Amino acid sequence: MLESYKTIYEGGEGEIIEKKSRFIATTRLVKTEEDAAAFIEEMRKKYWDATHNCFAYVIGERREIVRCSDDGEPSGTAGRPMLDVLLGEELYDTAVVVTRYFGGTLLGTGGLVRAYSKAVQEGLACSRVITKYHGVLAEVDTDYNGVGKLQYLFAQREIPVMDSQYTEAVKMQILIPKGKEEEIKKAVTEATSARAQVKKVRELYYAVSQGEYLLFDD
Repeated sequence: MLESYKTIYEGGEGEIIEKKSRFIATTRLVKTEEDAAAFIEEMRKKYWDATHNCFAYVIGERREIVRCSDDGEPSGTAGRPMLDVLLGEELYDTAVVVTRYFGGTLLGTGGLVRAYSKAVQEGLACSRVITKYHGVLAEVDTDYNGVGKLQYLFAQREIPVMDSQYTEAVKMQILIPKGKEEEIKKAVTEATSARAQVKKVRELYYAVSQGEYLLFDD
């Protein structure tokens, strides 16, 4: 698993105008080539009357799948520049389709490259892009005497408490960045004189977006 990576959480749509040509960029999270193909076909049907529907996508933990298409534009003026933006932004599992409605004025090779690149940037600016981090969801069992100490400890170390259950004892669910499990276990043991126990629940990815913690199993 990657320690961290950037991807799309919510796709978006951005538009630019260049010499009366409309360029509409739509982004989408894609996990497989089938996802990408379905998305591209969806955009082609939506914009069936457009001059071009060019696309680019990157998929896989090591970006094993990388594809792009000029869809009738001069070779290398659309798909590749679009792909270069995705790669330059270090995005994973992301697809973009840029739809062009020709405005009557030729843009030239350089103009097309700039327009398609700018359109993708606009599409991404209108999307919700997140960074996923590899982490561990863990449970901490403690008595009531240890609650205040643990809350202080987790606040100091910026370890979020995702949930708390108060019964005869207290069960707290915390999110630990991967690689810091032993450090946190040791700190919890010392803070509570070994009365609290940390148990791993599962490994996952998490992100922080708009002040909210998002959890992912992949």
